[in-house]
Amino acid sequence: MTNPDVSKAADIAGRGFVMLERLATWLQTLSGWKRLAIAFGAGLLTVAAQPPVHLLAILLFTLPAIVWLLDGTGDPSKTDWKPARAAAAIGWWFGFGYFLGGLYWIGEAFLVEAETFGWLLPFAVTGLPAGLALFTAAAFAAARFFWAPGYRRTLSLAIAWAIAEWLRGHILTGFPWNVVGHVVSASDALMQSTALFGVYGATLLILVTFMTVAAYDPRRRAPRGDKGIRELGVWRPTAVAFAVLGLVWFGGAVRLMASEGAWVDGVNLRLVQPNIPQREKWKPENRQEIVGQFLRMSDAPNDQGGKPTHIVWPESALPYLVDREPVVRSAISRVLAPGGVLLLGSVRGEPDANRPERELGRFYNSLHIVGPDGEIRATYDKGHLVPFGEYLPFQSVLEAIGLTQLTQLRGGYQSGPGPQTLAVPGAPSVSPLICYEIIFSGGVVGATRPGWMVNVTNDAWFGSSAGPYQHLAQARLRAVEQGLPVARAANTGISAMIDPFGQLLATIALNREGVIDTRLPQALPPTLYARMGDWLFLVLLIAVGLLARPGSTRQP
Repeated sequence: MTNPDVSKAADIAGRGFVMLERLATWLQTLSGWKRLAIAFGAGLLTVAAQPPVHLLAILLFTLPAIVWLLDGTGDPSKTDWKPARAAAAIGWWFGFGYFLGGLYWIGEAFLVEAETFGWLLPFAVTGLPAGLALFTAAAFAAARFFWAPGYRRTLSLAIAWAIAEWLRGHILTGFPWNVVGHVVSASDALMQSTALFGVYGATLLILVTFMTVAAYDPRRRAPRGDKGIRELGVWRPTAVAFAVLGLVWFGGAVRLMASEGAWVDGVNLRLVQPNIPQREKWKPENRQEIVGQFLRMSDAPNDQGGKPTHIVWPESALPYLVDREPVVRSAISRVLAPGGVLLLGSVRGEPDANRPERELGRFYNSLHIVGPDGEIRATYDKGHLVPFGEYLPFQSVLEAIGLTQLTQLRGGYQSGPGPQTLAVPGAPSVSPLICYEIIFSGGVVGATRPGWMVNVTNDAWFGSSAGPYQHLAQARLRAVEQGLPVARAANTGISAMIDPFGQLLATIALNREGVIDTRLPQALPPTLYARMGDWLFLVLLIAVGLLARPGSTRQP
């Protein structure tokens, strides 16, 4: 006798399967502008999986849809490249939608001084996504040459796409913003996977898992009129992939439960967020008020009635060249506790021999470590500069036709030597990271491992957009990858104390003035990723590639 509950469940599952089959068939038959419009829309929707929305479930729809769209392009060969070109077009439109939706906030920076840069806004908002979409176009075209039946085609696309993401993070200085793997920041437990194989390994994991929903290819099945449960074998790859993702999540949850918070003795941090609008920051009439605000916020007693031992101010905190302003440094020394230390972002200038009377002509975006006497103990110069923000590619040519970077500094900033570890009096050594330097997985620590990382930034350029939330998420991922705490001071937010598991111990909301008084978490032993870097990502690529080989396993 048939159990009515089982029959009902079977009927519901069958109906769902029929709907999936119809969707897949419809997407495979699309062509022309309709196909490209769906690809563009899928890219836009995929952004919802990134911070601050964190809607991971959207990937269950958008990533399989891309696979079914690619199914409809035909089979490329050495003599017929039309299918590969069609796949590249799908990849470009998907990437354009994804990067347009994920990086729209870049346009905010051109509105800070709209009278000077406003005309560039449409070019920046569309030009960068258009360029970045070339990576997804290349990945989709390459994957199409290795298309195989069933789940193997999803693995081929995942491999090609993950490689393209790695290349995007490294070619032409790299721009690894909103890498697919960043979506794991939605879950503290899932985020722990980056301690093993980094954000690019997480990218491969996410792509493989969510695209296996498209393992079913209705073109290879005979039509059936009933609504019963279809051949269950088509769901095996999906079930296995999500089981692996579940195990990764469970392992991360266990890691968090087993963690014991330990603190560095004798270090009491204060992170200062002044919330100064970008338009007001460099006006001469605001200089004294800005300095006074920083001094007042740093001098206030903490909840225990004492003073912090170490204070962190954000990127280019003061509208002065602090290394050339002894009066400002003397004022700073008066608010520091005995033996206290200030870490602050500041523009730094050096004389240029090619200028008259050796006036300042070489400028750096720097971080100074200032001792209790107001003297600078160490300086770090930013090594990874922002193109078009801090320097212009082909600087002399573009300046000759009247263009300048957003900082409007003639000649642009000079770049420093890259990641360094600096000694900090009374605290573990530190790796300073200025602004978007913290987005580069594997490029945040120098040859000597520090005890913590400091990220000073000025996201005031980007207003109340998604940009600062995405930036914070990447700082959290770097903490997990390296097993190091991150102290983050931002001008308008989001400032945060992040422990070596990527957990937010304290934050100041966007566009709020305030301070964070916190202890400094102890660093963990070097993670597997800290020791091996992206080599384990390469191992994962090879392993998935073996599974993607035709005939590697029986196709259900």
